[in-house]
Amino acid sequence: MKVYDCCDLVREVYAQIGSGDLGFIPQSIACSVRALNEIANSTEVPQHVREKAAFAAANLLMSDHED
Repeated sequence: MKVYDCCDLVREVYAQIGSGDLGFIPQSIACSVRALNEIANSTEVPQHVREKAAFAAANLLMSDHED
């Protein structure tokens, strides 16, 4: 997936990281799993979104790439 395939909010944050306005996190897999886990665990988020987040987090954890 490329940044131009993402929503406006993701592209905005991407630009802020690229410009130095926001910090870059080298351990991006762990950061992603933490964020997805928080979404999957939140009762304020619709169930179908929680399930997508859980699926994505589990796949990242299963991948052979490590931070």
